Amino acid sequence: MSAVNDTKYTPAVFLLTGIPGKEDVHLWISIPFCFMYLISIIGNSVILFIIKTDPSLHEPMYIFLSMLAVTDLGLLIATIPTILGIYLLNSREISLNACLAQLFFIHLLKCIESSVLLLMAFDRFIAIYNPLRYASILTLPRIGKIGLVCVLRGVAVILPIPFLLQRLQYCRANVLSHSYCINQEVMKMACSDIRVNSIYGLSVPLLTVGLDSLLIFLSYVMILKTALSIASNAERLRALNTCVSHLCAVLLFYMPMTGLSMIHRFGKGSFPLFQTVLGYIYLLVPPLMNPIVYSVKSKHLRERIIRAYIK
Repeated sequence: MSAVNDTKYTPAVFLLTGIPGKEDVHLWISIPFCFMYLISIIGNSVILFIIKTDPSLHEPMYIFLSMLAVTDLGLLIATIPTILGIYLLNSREISLNACLAQLFFIHLLKCIESSVLLLMAFDRFIAIYNPLRYASILTLPRIGKIGLVCVLRGVAVILPIPFLLQRLQYCRANVLSHSYCINQEVMKMACSDIRVNSIYGLSVPLLTVGLDSLLIFLSYVMILKTALSIASNAERLRALNTCVSHLCAVLLFYMPMTGLSMIHRFGKGSFPLFQTVLGYIYLLVPPLMNPIVYSVKSKHLRERIIRAYIK
């Protein structure tokens, strides 16, 4: 009897979920998803191609933008198989190892993207506060080293998460509420003690995304203070206008992430449709909108894109 009680069962698969109650129209729902993926991949690829091939765009602001585009492409690649698999092929099953790999890359890329947005805020502050030394402070070798530090930080803090999840035993209902795997969802499927996972899962966002958002806020306080000290109204508006696209990217990134985290922590399964939609906004809207926002707001980049298409 004790042998039976000690037996633990780890399911081979998790079941992903599309939009609740809309299973009969999944094929039609796949059309906007395919369109969003296509536009996002093309937009970010064009940004990368233009910046790489045009020497006049080899400036810190555009280098950081190319880093942002790379992380967005990585997120798209990490989520395409499961999201489109559900709506096109009705393939809901994902193995534990595949699920852990996907959540690792999703959380890693989100952590790196948060770091890149912080670097872009620092870039705007230097450009406004000390424009004469802007190029000498943010040199290409220095930007490369900073980017490497961001990647290493992300790997260092995210890598323990899959191992902490893998040690758990899963014997409850294994139906996830999203079309992809994230730490908060998989952790709730375990029947083992998850206190360590819960504490670490809460600490990581606070020490990475939370700290980054605080530093971005302080950067904008300094930017606003510096801009208000400029005597000319025209120069003041022009300085602040260079921050609009970055501010839009920050809002697109942090608002859905904050809302989704709050629902997972305190929602207790309420509003499943809202949670699902917010989950898609959290993953798919920033890669879709970032290239559009920067192409519209950056005259220099927009002219290069138009010139490339004319050629």
